[in-house]
Amino acid sequence: MLRQIHFSLTTILLVSFATVNAQDNDEKKLQRLFVTATDNSTIELPEGTYQLSRSLWLDGKKNVHIKGKGMDKTILNFTGQIDGAEGIKITNGKNIILEGVTVQDTKGDAVKTQYVDGITFKQVKAEWTRGANSKNGAYGLYPVQCSNVLIDGCEARGASDAGIYVGQSKHIIVRNSKATENVAGIEIENSLYADVYDNEATNNTGGILIFDLPDLVQKKGGYVRVYRNNVHHNNHINFAPKGNIVGKVPQGTGVMILATNHVDVFENKIINNITVGTAVVSYYITENPIKDSSYYPFPSQINIYNNSYERQNVRATGKGRMGKMYRFKLRFGKNVPHIQYDGIVDSKSPAEICIRNNSNQSFANLDAEKGFKNISRDAAKHDCTLQPVPKVELKN
Repeated sequence: MLRQIHFSLTTILLVSFATVNAQDNDEKKLQRLFVTATDNSTIELPEGTYQLSRSLWLDGKKNVHIKGKGMDKTILNFTGQIDGAEGIKITNGKNIILEGVTVQDTKGDAVKTQYVDGITFKQVKAEWTRGANSKNGAYGLYPVQCSNVLIDGCEARGASDAGIYVGQSKHIIVRNSKATENVAGIEIENSLYADVYDNEATNNTGGILIFDLPDLVQKKGGYVRVYRNNVHHNNHINFAPKGNIVGKVPQGTGVMILATNHVDVFENKIINNITVGTAVVSYYITENPIKDSSYYPFPSQINIYNNSYERQNVRATGKGRMGKMYRFKLRFGKNVPHIQYDGIVDSKSPAEICIRNNSNQSFANLDAEKGFKNISRDAAKHDCTLQPVPKVELKN
């Protein structure tokens, strides 16, 4: 009997050692594929689940196709990551395609691309399998300082900042994708010329955010179209780490436009987001100081039309700093307006904000600049038309 037990333990140890060796070999093979890739080549990622401890990094390459066997078929898991913050990092490249892969449980961002002209994410999933947690990485899919960005048929779950995030970039399309259980589902930040359409954002704190923020290299974004999206039930508690700007986003936000310009929001279904369907706000609503002298903190040229709004007859959130505003200042009760404008204006150049032809439309100017003293639900002065933002054409 003792001999049998000893044999069984030895067998288990040998199997475990072989498994570890196999994982090490797999990781080395994958690392080698990225390091030795040449221009105009394809990196084939086999089907299976691979436990990785270090980032996969592609740098300075052109016309490379990184191709897995499919979302949920090629799975790169970074639960035991000890080196690098990202799962996959792609930098200083041109015309790179990442396709058919799932990246899980990274220490930091799941997939980060930087200084890439022509980056395509196709059927890529980024997720933290434990779900919402402030210790998760900030971003799922994270192109920053890129141009000609296409995100198509992708998914993101569990990011402690934004699931699908495009920052300081130009010429962008985000389509046919799903973001769920993130703080921000889809975010376009300090970026120019973006089309965001045919996506689903649900069970995030905020569904779709269009932001311009101070202290960044690319100062001014805008010319963004958000259309034909299903933005519903974004009522998840905000789990951003303390100090993150998205930590200001109130639970129950559908679409938020902050301090950016030339944004068209149309033909979306904006349903059952308990606090606000669409918010148009200045940076001052965050109560953060502005030290960047070149930063313009007001929204302008905002066009909201032909959207469908619905919400349950419930109160807005009472959680967080914004929640206190709804609880103690706004006092909407259960009659919460779908479209809200903070009313903080540039006296030298008043914003043009047009709101029209929305199904079940309701509106409030919060008069935040004057302490919420004269909240108005009259949208008549916003019944106007702006020149449409042009369609984005990628230049790949």
